[in-house]
Amino acid sequence: MNWFLIVVSAIFEVAWVIGLKHSDNVLEWMLTVISICISFLLLLYLTKKLPTGTVYTIFVGLGTLGTILCEVILFDAHFSPMKMVFILSLICGIIGLKYQTSKLEAKEGDKS
Repeated sequence: MNWFLIVVSAIFEVAWVIGLKHSDNVLEWMLTVISICISFLLLLYLTKKLPTGTVYTIFVGLGTLGTILCEVILFDAHFSPMKMVFILSLICGIIGLKYQTSKLEAKEGDKS
């Protein structure tokens, strides 16, 4: 469940990043502020449940990935093969961190 919440918090991060650039009226700015609050409240909650460095790295990585993909899909931003290489390396890093954290949690569970 906590890993799912990291994804949810990253979705809200993407929403507020897009909102900072594209908000034009009071309602859009309010939604941007609400997204910031939800994103960071989830992040704070998750740092109490999982290793802080891992949570923050995955949060930022997924947020970056989501922001880049939204730029390309929704706002017709330029997309190059090198961007794809860097996005794939980011995804590999996120998966690796999740895997390592799961192994560490399993080891700690064996000790008790």
